[in-house]
Amino acid sequence: MLYHVRMDVRIPHDLDPDVRDDTIAREKAYAQELQRAGKWPHLWRIAGEYANFSVFDVESHDELHQILSGLPLFPYMDVQVTPLAKHPSEVD
Repeated sequence: MLYHVRMDVRIPHDLDPDVRDDTIAREKAYAQELQRAGKWPHLWRIAGEYANFSVFDVESHDELHQILSGLPLFPYMDVQVTPLAKHPSEVD
């Protein structure tokens, strides 16, 4: 199942800098692991924002929720999920 996901990151300004740096490093490692596994095939930065558009390719809604809630930055994110379906005019 494919999902289009927008993630807007809102890290509190008063978060301890060491906690912030550690959280961002863990986020990057986890995201790259998911990309290598084929679960996160597309990741685009939104220019001028601390946000991204992503496409996830997972087995279920539950798997997507598990992946997203496992992101170290998840507590600091606003997330919008859109399930995707094949378009009948797509050329195979």
